[in-house]
Amino acid sequence: MCYLIIKCGGSIAEKLSDSFYQNVAVLQTDYHIKPIIVHGGGPKVSTILDKLQMETKFIDGLRVTNEPVLEVVEMVLSGTANKQIVRNLLAAGAKGIGLSGADGKLLEAKLVANHEKVGLVGEIVSINKSLLDLLLHDLYIPVISPVAVDQNNRPLNINADEVAAALSKAFHAPICMITDVPGVMKDKKVLSTITKTQIEEYVENGVIKGGMIPKVKAAIDCIEQGVKEFVIMNGLEEDNLIKYVKKEPIGTLVCLEEEFADA
Repeated sequence: MCYLIIKCGGSIAEKLSDSFYQNVAVLQTDYHIKPIIVHGGGPKVSTILDKLQMETKFIDGLRVTNEPVLEVVEMVLSGTANKQIVRNLLAAGAKGIGLSGADGKLLEAKLVANHEKVGLVGEIVSINKSLLDLLLHDLYIPVISPVAVDQNNRPLNINADEVAAALSKAFHAPICMITDVPGVMKDKKVLSTITKTQIEEYVENGVIKGGMIPKVKAAIDCIEQGVKEFVIMNGLEEDNLIKYVKKEPIGTLVCLEEEFADA
């Protein structure tokens, strides 16, 4: 494993301890893995929009984004949320560097098919991999906010899971989704693997519920896009990232093939 995509949702990023960031630094120094962090920040965006008395709503899981909303999205994601993670990496002794998709045209996107409904929301067209290669070669750890630009350099709001999936495909890297739970649970036990079919069944019968539903749906979306390995793990447990790269059983591996699933 040369690269690892670490996807942190906006809510979990604020809960991660110093040891998590120390683990990320150790991946680089001791295991010669090149981590790339992708983060969200939806709760922070919603909080600011509420304070500004700006209406926010979601359609099919996407935030409806007009120009005023996009200004807040970019301010929060590429500003406050991004720099908090960068500072935590610096404190851990790592060379964290914050980027948005606009920097060096890192992420180029186009409007999603249903943009008439959701507004300035995009889907990834290309990644400036050479820019990331330069940073990774010099042992920087990129921290990427999910705001891209289109061919005319207009900003677009992007789903962070889609950014993680695009990076995973570009670098042939697994994705670790960092959460505050140990994985997908069934009968009070963590499932070591789960398939798309099982996810659909467990969502329907209530085994998977609440905040885990969008996580497993994001995992399925990613592996359907060609991501080879997607693991949901608890970032609040000590050394889980290290255990993962050492191939110890951690979290839940999401897969398409039935034969790999838990009985």
